[in-house]
Amino acid sequence: MIRPLTLGLCLGLAGCQGPQPYVAESTPIPPAPAAVDHGPDMSAYPAAPLDFSRYQHWSWKSPPAGTASVTPESLQEMVSGALDQRGLRPAPGGSRGDVQVMADARLETRMRQVYDSYGTYYGQGLYGRGYGLGGQVPLARSYEEQVMLVRIALFDAATGRQVWSNQAEAHSSGSQAERADAMREAVRRALDDYPPR
Repeated sequence: MIRPLTLGLCLGLAGCQGPQPYVAESTPIPPAPAAVDHGPDMSAYPAAPLDFSRYQHWSWKSPPAGTASVTPESLQEMVSGALDQRGLRPAPGGSRGDVQVMADARLETRMRQVYDSYGTYYGQGLYGRGYGLGGQVPLARSYEEQVMLVRIALFDAATGRQVWSNQAEAHSSGSQAERADAMREAVRRALDDYPPR
């Protein structure tokens, strides 16, 4: 039994002593083209968080335009006051600020639906006669309401890139004073999450 195993091992080792059929001869890999950037692909990584504390002063990118229900002066005043509460001051001397602001407001009509359902009931009938189960079909009411929609966008003054934007709306009634209150509320809501946390 040992003899055939030994003979097989010897024949195997003798086969390894022959010339190597595989030769390490090949053409080298060509160099990369000159236009290829050898740095890391930064688009594969998320952008670094923006430091909003570096924005101290603001200026208008383009002053807001007025509409039939909103005067540009009132919108400018409300946005300026709301930015001031967020720590942004107007650029001194009419110079360009660290961040530029665009804002617009308009009155829109929205369709709202309200569903009223009084649910099912179980109880005794009239005059104590019998018991029963009853239910009602939900009542759907539709009505129109006016809302003041405000959009605010901030742009980095050095790069011109938009760094933040938001919009908000507030219910507005018919009178001019109530529209001004709705616009003030919409501006406050739009700037509620500035600076982003």
